[in-house]
Formats: sequence, C-alpha cells, structure tokens
Amino acid sequence: MGKAKVKRASTSIDMTAMCDVSFLLLTFFVLTATARQPEALTVDTPASTTKDKLPDSNVGMITIGDQGKVFFGTTDQQVRVKALERMSAKYGVGFSQEDYDRFKLMENFGVPMSKLKGLLALDGSKRTEKGVQTGIPIDSTENTSNELYYWVQNTRLAAEEVNKEKEASDKNFVHPGPLKMAIKADANEKYPSVNLVIETLRNQKQNKFSFITGMRAEDK
Repeated sequence: MGKAKVKRASTSIDMTAMCDVSFLLLTFFVLTATARQPEALTVDTPASTTKDKLPDSNVGMITIGDQGKVFFGTTDQQVRVKALERMSAKYGVGFSQEDYDRFKLMENFGVPMSKLKGLLALDGSKRTEKGVQTGIPIDSTENTSNELYYWVQNTRLAAEEVNKEKEASDKNFVHPGPLKMAIKADANEKYPSVNLVIETLRNQKQNKFSFITGMRAEDK
C-alpha cells in the first residue's frame, strides 16, 4: 500500500526586522566610534621574542626617540582629563573646557607645560608635524623642571581616583590596581636617555614597568 504524500508548504522568513536591527547597530557604532589619533612620536622598537601583552587600559606610556625626546600618554580619557587638571594646578597654567576636550583625545604628547595650550590649539595634523613637539622636559631631580616626573605622578593619582569612582558607581567593576607603566624606546636611542626615564620612575618608587618591543622571528 502506497504511502500518502505530505504536501510540503513553502517556507519564507521575513528578514526585515533583522535588517533593521543590523542597520541600527551599524549606525550606533559609526556614530560612537572615536578615530584613533596618530602617534606624535613614531619609534622603531627593538626586536624581541617575548609574547607578553600590555592590558588595553590602565596603562601609562612613556615614549623615547628622536635623540632623547620624551613623550607621554595614558589609555583612559577620564584619567587624561584629571591628570591635566592636576598639572594645571601644579604649574599654574589654565585650560579651557575646549582644551580639556581636545587633550582627552590625544594618545600622547611631548611639549613643556608652557607650550601645551598652544599645541592643543593646533589641528590634529599640525600637532604631529616634525619639530612641533620638542619633548617633555626631564632631568635627574624631583623639581618642577622635571615635568615628566609630575606627569607620571599626577597620572597615577588620577588613575586611582577614576578607578575608585568607577568602583563606587558600578558594583561589577573590578579595580585593576595601580596604573601600569611602560617604556617604548627607539632601538637606536642612547642608554643615558632611557636611564633618565627609568630613574624618574624609580624616584617615585615605580620600580615595576614594562619595555615595549617588536616581535622577532625565533631562530630556527
């Protein structure tokens, strides 16, 4: 006896709702994304086979290159703003709200405090032109002449302040600990320039820091 054939109904899926959601998500990411700012000082780091990676946040970065020029930056925009507020009070240099808004978008910078306001007034492309940023002043003292010392110190304090605020407002936030420091030096940079930065960190008991290197193929 033959089996009765079951009539198959054609199926169709209305993807309109899915397309609408996808379009809304795409629009959201386009509107909220922040363009990555170009590095003010590009360096050619020494090669290494080490595969350890820095975290994406809670990091302060000191860059050394172009015959001893020192640049500084940190990963968190809120920390950048609070660090600048502290440096403004320390050195008696005032900044407008527009200055703060521009500064928080800068990955790193390399000018004395007295010239920072002028740097912020420039367009992004002008800031990275050769000769515009001459480096952050640094020496072997803990005086205000060693501006890198106070940038590091005040950024560490700002990071702790921001993390405590996040911890208080978000029960799921996990405090990452003290700001991690990293040094990114050009492979051809002379040792005295690098050592001056290391001593500046040690003078504020920052004895643990990372060196940024490029990847090198392992010897066969």
